[in-house]
Amino acid sequence: MTDQDEGVSTLAKQGSITFVGNVVNGVFGFAIVMLMTRFVSPSVYGLFVLATSVILFMQVFANLGLPLAIDYFVPQYLDEKEYGKAKGVVVQVTATVLVTSSIVAFALAASSELFGELFQEPSMRIALLFLSVTIPMLAIYNVLLTSYYSIKKLQYRVIMRDLVRPIVRFGVTAGLLLVGYGLLGLIVGYVVGLFVAITIGAAVFTYKAWDLLSRPVEFVSPGPLVTYSVPLAMTSVVFVLMGHVDYFVLGYFLDSDDVGIYRVGYMLGSGLMIIFNSLSPVFKPLIAETRDDIELVERRFRIMARWIAGITLPIAIVLSLGASSYLAVLYTPQYAEANAVVALLAGAFLFNVTFGGPDGSLLQGLGYSRIVFANTLTLFGANFLASVALVPVLGIEGAAIGSATALFLVGGLTLFEIYYLDGIHPFTRDFAKIVGAGVPAAIAGVPVVYFLESDLLVAAVLPIAVVGTYLFSLIATDAFTDADAQMAAEFSPTLEKWLPVGPFDR
Repeated sequence: MTDQDEGVSTLAKQGSITFVGNVVNGVFGFAIVMLMTRFVSPSVYGLFVLATSVILFMQVFANLGLPLAIDYFVPQYLDEKEYGKAKGVVVQVTATVLVTSSIVAFALAASSELFGELFQEPSMRIALLFLSVTIPMLAIYNVLLTSYYSIKKLQYRVIMRDLVRPIVRFGVTAGLLLVGYGLLGLIVGYVVGLFVAITIGAAVFTYKAWDLLSRPVEFVSPGPLVTYSVPLAMTSVVFVLMGHVDYFVLGYFLDSDDVGIYRVGYMLGSGLMIIFNSLSPVFKPLIAETRDDIELVERRFRIMARWIAGITLPIAIVLSLGASSYLAVLYTPQYAEANAVVALLAGAFLFNVTFGGPDGSLLQGLGYSRIVFANTLTLFGANFLASVALVPVLGIEGAAIGSATALFLVGGLTLFEIYYLDGIHPFTRDFAKIVGAGVPAAIAGVPVVYFLESDLLVAAVLPIAVVGTYLFSLIATDAFTDADAQMAAEFSPTLEKWLPVGPFDR
């Protein structure tokens, strides 16, 4: 067998760290939404979703996409031992986004009343006034995240993003809701959680990356930074708008309670991103540092696609079949109205994340930032047009169809582009075994949904039936490879022993 690819070990090791963090973050994310849906009405929760959507959209203009240059250029400078230039990229990006984000925050605060009139929600003005302070905070937050990605020390990102921020936000929000603060409690919890996370994250990064930060700074030419970042800035604008366009369209055509119900369904369906989000931060730098070795890039892409599909597929089956039960159990029965939203988005996200994700991490790593922008523009355009056409007729299901259509479209485009440009594709016999195992797993789950009447019982039994059948099918078809064993060894030596495959180093 060929020598082991150390990139696979790095992908697994760092991916396992981010996976644990994503699970913790996801648990607190679901917990805080469960808290909100029980202490405030769907209309108040929907108003908060609309306000934070405006903030997240505006902050993309504020940072100009520059934080994305950090995890592209810094790994290259570090690989070439040019530490001063690596530090220069971080310093230049940080200084720039602080200025631009402060300007955008002031502009948003001044125009908050216009947003309230647009969505016919007077309380939106107060919410945006309080939340505008988070725009420069989010810019620094993103700089810290991409700085962690660039040095492949994602355990520090986990501390800031997945532990400190959700724990502090949950605690503050819960305390304020219990004493009756409502919308103000949601806003203060959001702001305090972000502030504490940035403070601790900056302190940890300074301490752990002191060897880099103590080097003499060597500023780099802004040309390459801008050339790479501007298309991705536009990409980020469109991508974030795509992620929130459903809320804007729903808020314009329907009521804020529809926004709240749709948000819960979208959150559950997009939970499939957890595996992709665990591997993507380290996948892009791994591709960027070896982008000239197409054979190695393809090998790493195929391994990542198999692992994402292999772990995400059974989750998609469980969520699609049991959407109504999970919505009723996790939130309240009134949110079960979003069951079709969950099923549609689960299938769309499964397809999209398997082949590079909605942000095009593979294309970004290969340096095709303009193509990523074009894809994201297509993603937004398809989503927006479909949502505007369907929401007035179908309600929240129309928004879900718009998002699902866009995700399928861009996933297919990405597959075509990477094959056309570099001859890369993920389709192998081993990949087919992963996908094929989903058929008996889905068949096993159908009787659970149709014959069990209790939502709680369905929620408990369905994962056992689906995942158990899925694993049995993988074993029966001899789907595990030596690369899987290498990945498993980094996750857990015990897991490696359980895999039905021989030692990968023989």
